[in-house]
Amino acid sequence: MSAPTLAVVTPGSFLTLHYRLAGPAGDIINTFADKAATLSLGTGELSPAMEKRLIGLEEGTHATFELAAGEAFGERNPEMQQWVAKKLLAQMGDPDERYAIGDVVQFPTPDGLGSYAGAVIDSNDTAVHFDFNHPLAGQPVTFEVQLIGVL
Repeated sequence: MSAPTLAVVTPGSFLTLHYRLAGPAGDIINTFADKAATLSLGTGELSPAMEKRLIGLEEGTHATFELAAGEAFGERNPEMQQWVAKKLLAQMGDPDERYAIGDVVQFPTPDGLGSYAGAVIDSNDTAVHFDFNHPLAGQPVTFEVQLIGVL
């Protein structure tokens, strides 16, 4: 009788895992102290560079990968920094909202089904300057993973 074979991650796998994403300034996401994450490969929940690292790993694997600057989330794109009129922000949310540098604000996608985030980098009397780049864009990333389950 042979030992049972462990499930292996393939494109399209459904995973239960703990993971940590960190840049030079520290953790951006860390589920190790919390509930494990569940996600499907190929749906955009992880970047293609991170998914590539998971392919072929066996259930139960605990691994850490170092991704070069820009590999995980692309390079920083200056066009992803945009001014948004305070008048428009007031229509979309709380008209009395105050925006401080470093605040992360969720915006609805044009179809209203999803959202995306922008970090406040500046403001003036009439507008707020947002950076819509991923916080780890253009930076080296440490990707740590503990594969709990593979379906």
